Order: sequence, then C-alpha cells, then structure tokens
Amino acid sequence: MQTKLQGQSSEEHEQSSSLNASQTVPTASQAVTTRGLAVVLPAWNEEAIIAQTVQKVVETLTEVAPDYEVIVVNDGSTDRTGAIVDALASANPHIRVVHNTPNKGYGAALIAGFNVVSKELTFFMDADGQFDIRDITRLFEHVDEADAVLGYREHRQDPPLRIVNAWGWKMLMRLLFGLKVRDVDCAFKLYPTKLVRRANVQAQGAMVNTEMLVKLNRLGYTWVEVPVNHYPRAGGKATGANLSVIAHAFGELFKLHHRIKHEPL
Repeated sequence: MQTKLQGQSSEEHEQSSSLNASQTVPTASQAVTTRGLAVVLPAWNEEAIIAQTVQKVVETLTEVAPDYEVIVVNDGSTDRTGAIVDALASANPHIRVVHNTPNKGYGAALIAGFNVVSKELTFFMDADGQFDIRDITRLFEHVDEADAVLGYREHRQDPPLRIVNAWGWKMLMRLLFGLKVRDVDCAFKLYPTKLVRRANVQAQGAMVNTEMLVKLNRLGYTWVEVPVNHYPRAGGKATGANLSVIAHAFGELFKLHHRIKHEPL
C-alpha cells in the first residue's frame, strides 16, 4: 500500500482567540467539483452545535460542490438534536435525516448514512464543531491522485489522554493489519461511493474507520493523506475515551481480525 503525504495549505482564515493561530482554513469562493457529493454527519446529543454545523456545511457546499446532499444521522439523541435537524430538513430539500433509535454507536450511524447516499462521492465529518467543512477544498485538491483522500488532524485539539490512546491504537492497527495511516480515526474522509459500497463495513462502533481502510488496503486501493484543521469541542460530550466504548472497540477489533483472516477478497 503506497500512502502519500501532502503539505499544509498557505491560505489563512481568521479564527477566534481560543484557536491555534497557526491553523489555516481555505476560503470557499467557487466550485471545486461538479460531481455529486454526499456529506454524512453522525450526531449524538449535539443540540448546542448541530444547527450551526449544518448551516455551515450547506453554505460551503452551495459554493464549492453545488450538486450535494447533507445526510444527518441522529443516533438516538436524548436532547433536541433530532427535532432541530428535522426542522432544518423540512426547510431545505438538500438536507436528509436518518434517525437511529435507540443509540446504536458511531459506526452504525456512519453506516446508516452511507446506506442512503445517492451521490457519486461520499464525505463524512463529525458534527461536533471540531472540523471546518471548508477544509474539504484541501481534499479536492488531491482527489485525482488516489482512490480516496484522508484528512489527518495536523494539530489535534483533544485531551492529552485521548491523544495518547489514539497513538497506541494507531500502532496496534499497524501491528495487526499493516495499516500505515497517519490518523486512522480522523472523521474527515472523502471516498468514491462505489468504494464505500464495496467495503461493506460492518463495525457498529469505533472500528468503522479501521475496517474501511483495512478492506480497501486489501483490495489494492490507494489513498492520499492531507492535513486539516482541528478545533476544541464547541458543545456536546465526547465518548471516545469512555471505558465501555473502548471495551466495545477491542471486541470489534478481535472480530475484524478474525474476519480479515478468513474472508475472501
């Protein structure tokens, strides 16, 4: 598997004082693709930020990828997330909502979104405000260089323990699967929809990204990695460091390792 790394864009966008001043965001001013693009946003209890996130996605895609759809997956939220996204969808035909009831997990939310994509390209991003959708223009700069374009968090804005856990997880994926990816679980990835369908990911939890990339690697597909900005969480609550989530991820890890050894390509 040959992975290419790309340098950081030089274009700058002013952010609030709480953000790292060295981070940059490209300005969305014109269409970067005429291909159909679906943006999948998994969301769980994100009432504080979801409307702002969706609005920013719509504004950006209207300029850079006008043939678009936004698919918000409300993963069993117990706050007003579901009601908010339903209202947004009723006002904009480009927005679609999938409700997972009850909460089924991060991987299940992504899969539910992937299953209803109707566009040629599939992109996904977390809905918690830690990414800027305008960075998608960076991915499109390299869309013709490989089969998929993977973002990696250049300056990750997470608690130290979570960053250490992520590094250990990445090393484990490299050991078990030979997966050499800079940021396995970065929720800022662009795939041709046909690749998503072929991968047929089954992981319901945190293993969803690993399973996707392991399968694409085995099938001989290539990817390019591109730096993107990452910001402190603006609302909601992260679950990635919860013991139950970690335990479930290890359970899925062992299942995936067994399947990969026995599944035909």
